[in-house]
Amino acid sequence: MARIIAFDYGTKRIGLAVTDPLQIIATGLDTIHPKDIIPYLKKYMETEAIEAFVIGDPKQMDGSSSENAQHVKGFCTMLKKNFSHIPQHLVDERFTSKIAQQTIMQSGLKKNDRRDKERVDTISATLILQYFMDKTRL
Repeated sequence: MARIIAFDYGTKRIGLAVTDPLQIIATGLDTIHPKDIIPYLKKYMETEAIEAFVIGDPKQMDGSSSENAQHVKGFCTMLKKNFSHIPQHLVDERFTSKIAQQTIMQSGLKKNDRRDKERVDTISATLILQYFMDKTRL
């Protein structure tokens, strides 16, 4: 089996998470600047097979698209242009950043480590991927 990779897209950083080859466990992978994501993915795919992309879909509390949705749509278009053979799945990302921050607070990390926004993005991507995996296993 190939891995599934998830993205928590932001205009400053993209949090990445990936499954193991058997698609059992979601693990934080990295945080990348948006301009570097395509070269990063091409290099990653030289050694790892990717079955699907899972992208966090930013929504408002009422279910409507958030302000960041247009950026995510552009990101999806860029992925499709560069990796047309890999299917994309959007997953509602409401509350993932808040849950990620709570997880970090409860982890016992030092105060400076808890303020690391890259860590929040990576954990958010992991949550997005885990939601997708849970949903598709039903």
